[in-house]
Amino acid sequence: MREKKKCGRLVCGVGVNDVDYKITENATVDGKQKQVWICPFYRTWKSMLVRCYDEKYQSKYPTYIGRSVCEEWLSFSNFKLWMEQQDWEGKQLDKDLLKEGNKVYSPEYCIFVDSKINNFVIDSGAARGEYMIGVSWNKNVSKFASDCRNPFTGKGEHLGYFTNELDAHLAWEKRKHELACQLAESELVSDPRLAEALRTRYKGA
Repeated sequence: MREKKKCGRLVCGVGVNDVDYKITENATVDGKQKQVWICPFYRTWKSMLVRCYDEKYQSKYPTYIGRSVCEEWLSFSNFKLWMEQQDWEGKQLDKDLLKEGNKVYSPEYCIFVDSKINNFVIDSGAARGEYMIGVSWNKNVSKFASDCRNPFTGKGEHLGYFTNELDAHLAWEKRKHELACQLAESELVSDPRLAEALRTRYKGA
C-alpha cells in the first residue's frame, strides 16, 4: 500500500487532502497553461466543503449556513473511498433527501441523485414569497393559484384556483406526492432507500 500524502494546507480551513496522486492535470493550450482535468472525487469533496465552510458562498446562499461535514469526511481519502462505491456518475450529492431536514454531510444520509430529482424536492422557500409552497395569488381572478412543476416534462402544471390558501397548498401537495411516486418507480432511481424516501416525502397529502 502506498503512503498517504502528508497533510498540507487545509481545504476551506477544515479538510485534509491526504491522497498520494495529483488531483489536477494541466496542459498548454494556445500557449498558456490551463487546467484540463480535475479528479471528480476531489471536485465533489471540495464543493461539499465550500457549501458548508466558505463564508463567501454562504453569503450568496444563506440556506447552507449551519451545515457541516462529519469528522470522517474531513479526510478526502475517506470521502473518496465512500464515493467510489456509489452510483455517482452524472448525479449530484444530496444530504437531506433520505432524512428531511438533515444538516450534516455523512455516509449515513448522503446519496447521489439525478438533477431532476434534486430540483423536484428543492423547497425554494426563500423565492416563493409570503404564501404556502405551491401557492400564489392571482389578482386577475382574486383567488389562490396552485401550480406544480412536472419533473418528467420540465413544465409547470396549473392545478386550479382556490378561495382558500390551504386548499391550494393541499392540491399542490397531492400532485407532488403523485409525481414523487412516479419518480420512485422510474429509471432515474436505482437505490431502494431513495425510492422509499420519495414515496413517503409528501405522503401527508
